Amino acid sequence: MLRLLPLLFLAASAPPEPAAPILSPERIKADVATLAADDLRGRGPTQQGEPLTTDFLAKRFAALGLKPLGADGSYLQPVPLLRWTRGATTITATVRGKAVPLRPGIEIAASSRIAGTTTLTDVPVVFVGYGVVEPRLGYDPYAGLDVRGKVVLALAGDPDVEAGRDLGFGGRAAVPASRTKISEAQKRGAAAFLTIHEEFAASYPWSQIANGDAMPGYALDEGAEPTPYGLRGNVRGDIGRLMLKASGLNYAAMKRAAQAASFRGVMLKGVTLSATVETALDRVVSHNVVGLLPGSDPKAGTILYGAHWDANGENASDPPADQIRNGAIDNATGTATLLEIARAFTSGPRPRRGVVFGLWTAEEKGLLGASWYAGHPALPLETTAAQFNLDPHVVLGRTRNLELIGVGRTPLEADLHRVALAQGLRVVPEENSEAGWYYRSDHYAFAQKGVPGVYFRAGRDLVAGGMAAGEAKRAAYNSRCYHQPCDEFDPAWDMTGAAQEGSVAFALGREIAEGDKWPAWSAGQPFAADRARSDAARR
Repeated sequence: MLRLLPLLFLAASAPPEPAAPILSPERIKADVATLAADDLRGRGPTQQGEPLTTDFLAKRFAALGLKPLGADGSYLQPVPLLRWTRGATTITATVRGKAVPLRPGIEIAASSRIAGTTTLTDVPVVFVGYGVVEPRLGYDPYAGLDVRGKVVLALAGDPDVEAGRDLGFGGRAAVPASRTKISEAQKRGAAAFLTIHEEFAASYPWSQIANGDAMPGYALDEGAEPTPYGLRGNVRGDIGRLMLKASGLNYAAMKRAAQAASFRGVMLKGVTLSATVETALDRVVSHNVVGLLPGSDPKAGTILYGAHWDANGENASDPPADQIRNGAIDNATGTATLLEIARAFTSGPRPRRGVVFGLWTAEEKGLLGASWYAGHPALPLETTAAQFNLDPHVVLGRTRNLELIGVGRTPLEADLHRVALAQGLRVVPEENSEAGWYYRSDHYAFAQKGVPGVYFRAGRDLVAGGMAAGEAKRAAYNSRCYHQPCDEFDPAWDMTGAAQEGSVAFALGREIAEGDKWPAWSAGQPFAADRARSDAARR
């Protein structure tokens, strides 16, 4: 099914001119302006902007008449977090006897998850290619290699992202194995793990990582003492190439070699790393905002709409001229669209199934708020029929298409095509699948629990200017403003694209909420087994 579903993109007849969206672009725009204002201080989890943000959102849920699903009769679900804050840091590579300073936020972006002092002194560096371990395909670059106490250096992405063919990892599309590299190195005793940054595989320029280098790292606080792990992060591309060249290795040739399952890691001769990193660890609490529109049949289950309210907050490390990362696009736009979908549901007839609206914290820190809710749901996920995630990546005007993230995962995609076509929109597969967006937004936390869904965005084929205009907007945002202070509200924005995206999500969700069918995963999808374990709950 994974291979056949994309044919839907070819079979669908060309839609008419896009219809006016069901949702209001003006109301979405007004809420984006509020959420992205400096008054909310960039909506950083655990920062001073959080209570201002969650209070605004809770009041909106109350005004819509949603039932609170948080703690103590409120809309707020506490999310316990661990927070690592980096202090004084010095990192130096030694390359063929020459000291090469790696300045945090310039040549390197890295932190430690050891509370106190992390010290490395002339530690050898081992290059492990893509660093992906996949026994099913015979990939294990660590085979026969001892990396205990060493620095592991890896390429970004997975072996077939640039191979020009599918080696078993999904071709150009990133796969989950590429997101477990740190844990693979950690369980083999590595002292540090560094990725060589490349813009294509990462989907954003080095500046996006470097400019966020000083921000704290977070993880869910499950109650136990966290497992310490040393230096982890990224080195600028030229630094990685220098390390390989100093060891007599050609970077391009090593990339090609690492595409093969027979590749084994190699020690970089004459290359070591030294570091001293001070780290403070504390326990903090953030909050999800969760409400329910009860359905007419309490036994029918629910559907779920989610969006992350958080952005990257205030940061003293940013230039004094602007130390607030307002997150107007990412993700005030998605949050405002969810509020507009909630308004559409509450102003219409009560659906058969209940509708849960979740605004998640700490998505930017690793999908933490959504993951906490998925592990501690207010209502059972076993009887959650479907989920929708609102996390657009750029503000676009009126568009002719939607981009589907993660093609071929569920027959629900056929319904998405049909509903979109009824609104004059065609659905196209995501363009930049190597970026791994399917694993980088909140819907993934629920997919891992077996809840089916479709994640899509307003597409770039704009009515005014076509693909060229849409791609220019995306490229400009990616290169300059993604996660940066310039992701600010622009009064000139046309929010029709967000309204179109939200209108399709609303219409498809309403159809599921009023029906009695249970959407499923396509055969062979790993999430299908998770869903099957709760089949009895849906009979």
